[in-house]
Amino acid sequence: MNQTSPAADPAPRHKTQEAELRAGGAGAAAEPIIQVAGLSKSYRTARGELMLFRDLSLEVEAGEMVAVVGQSGAGKSTLLHILGALDAPSAGTVYCASTNVAQLTPRQAAAFRNREIGYVWQFHYLLPEFTALENVAMPLLARGQSRREALAVAANWLNEVGLGDRADHRPGELSGGEQQRVALARALVNQPRLLLADEPTGDLDEATAGRVFDLITRLHASHGLTSILVTHNLELAGRSTRALRLEGGRLGPMLAPPGGFPASGL
Repeated sequence: MNQTSPAADPAPRHKTQEAELRAGGAGAAAEPIIQVAGLSKSYRTARGELMLFRDLSLEVEAGEMVAVVGQSGAGKSTLLHILGALDAPSAGTVYCASTNVAQLTPRQAAAFRNREIGYVWQFHYLLPEFTALENVAMPLLARGQSRREALAVAANWLNEVGLGDRADHRPGELSGGEQQRVALARALVNQPRLLLADEPTGDLDEATAGRVFDLITRLHASHGLTSILVTHNLELAGRSTRALRLEGGRLGPMLAPPGGFPASGL
């Protein structure tokens, strides 16, 4: 689908606070895959305006895995929604994969998400009446791919997350960790460039959470993804390329305390 020129124009490289935060472990790219400058987001409430961000900046290079931590209500999920064209900023510029996502029409935003973004949420949101294989194939079917081709690609992804033998099982027949692995396969079946994960291990016990995070890390590397993960698990955040804290509407580096990060949440 052709996009309007403002949405498709390459993003200018913004000089942001994030340039000073980058850890440099992800390999240089001509342009960061994510460039956010002057981002503000506010909501009107019964008690007046609620400001989540004011003049927030962020740059993420292709290949990075960036963890974002912060207190509940700090706006972490809202930030992911804005990056993934699920929500619009109140002000500022948001370029993702060289697209100004803030200027997309709803139809363009849906096509952009299907093409460029993979989402994993705290809850798996699998459709209970469909099998694991059918759930993974859903994004391909929505794209217009034939059922036969979609199921074949989905089967490969289930094998990759270690669930090839559970393809015919419905979500209610799977464990919590297995359900989240199916959700991860579904998020990546369209081969997006960017993975956005909102507390992807938040509903899992510590051991299962570690295994799911290991899988995300492996798929991130083997498929050349750029990933942004919101998490309360400081130990897992510390294993990312870069860990940032969202506080007071601003992003800053998350510094490891003496002895390393605890596994417990914030």
